[in-house]
Amino acid sequence: MTKSFYPPLRTLMGPGPSDVSPRVLAALSRPTIGHLDPEFIRMMDEVKEMLQYAFKTSSPLTMPISAPGSAGMEACFVNLVEPGDKVIVCQNGVFGGRMKENVERFGGIAIMVEDEWGTPVDPAKVEAAFAANSDVKLLAFVHAETSTGVLSDAKSLCQIAQNNGALTIVDTVTSLGGSELDVEGWGIDAVYSGTQKCLSCPPGISPVSFSQRAVEVIEQRESKTPSWFLDQKLVMGYWGGGAKRAYHHTAPVNSLYAFHESLVMLEEEGLENAWARHQFHHSALRAGLEAMGIGFLVEEAYRLPQLNSVFVPEGVDEAEVRSKLLANYNLEIGAGLGALAGKVWRIGLMGSACNKQNVLLCLSALENTLSAMGANITKDRAIAAAEAVYSS
Repeated sequence: MTKSFYPPLRTLMGPGPSDVSPRVLAALSRPTIGHLDPEFIRMMDEVKEMLQYAFKTSSPLTMPISAPGSAGMEACFVNLVEPGDKVIVCQNGVFGGRMKENVERFGGIAIMVEDEWGTPVDPAKVEAAFAANSDVKLLAFVHAETSTGVLSDAKSLCQIAQNNGALTIVDTVTSLGGSELDVEGWGIDAVYSGTQKCLSCPPGISPVSFSQRAVEVIEQRESKTPSWFLDQKLVMGYWGGGAKRAYHHTAPVNSLYAFHESLVMLEEEGLENAWARHQFHHSALRAGLEAMGIGFLVEEAYRLPQLNSVFVPEGVDEAEVRSKLLANYNLEIGAGLGALAGKVWRIGLMGSACNKQNVLLCLSALENTLSAMGANITKDRAIAAAEAVYSS
């Protein structure tokens, strides 16, 4: 007879999911009520308000999609892209490629702007793409590229789109709650994220927000939105304001309890404080890794504090290291993707996992493991270098 499943207790310092706070886990276990229960609807209103705070927007079309971040991505494209629409898609990692896939699946024309993996989107290339193509409807790009750990200048890119009369779709899956993000201030028209990164919530919910300009485009579509489930005109009947809600789907009630709690925790800490915390612990991790002789893929000016892509020392089997970290320390770090597979590790410092205890655990476990494998690293300096940052 199959027995109940009890997962091991891990420290999650990969590209996601991140460690989930005990408060959020406790919220998951609260009694399930109906998704049209007046108390649940009251909680939904609080989720919307707190999500507007997290995104820094007042847009009423701000809500969690009842599915993972990939569905949030698809919700943005399926509602805004119609057959024949021209979309400039920026690709500097894995997830820009997924944007291209969405554009083409919904009949749009993807105009690619490509940058080397590990570098940010080049605004000059985006300017040139607009200059070379008339009637561009949308600019799509990844704010924080999870596959490389690079941060692009969303504010400048959105300004270029506005100057050319185009809307923007922005992936903020890894930046929401971890890096500066100002959806309304920067003029982002459609934005999506995930709960499992810097919000430290279980996977399965995708926060999205649409500007008034985007709403007008959705309302004026010439063709019916190809997805029934992700059609925002229908979903708003359930997530709209007020006590009267139209049934659309059975919301993941307990998962939304957890999301509510994670947003409460973000409000308690304060957005700017959360951004500063991620930067502070990144500085300690960076000091320790560099003292060990491990370098970073991304230049410091464009580096994500919450997702650190670092080079694997020469001659080291990176998969074996990750396996040993998991077996000996219950510590998970991530592998490289695509062209970076086997060349880098991705070390996450996201949400609840972004703390001093985890930084020191990661440094000591990595040093011990690499030393035992005979890797060419500098020993006995990493912890002291990190502690120097903390003591300062």
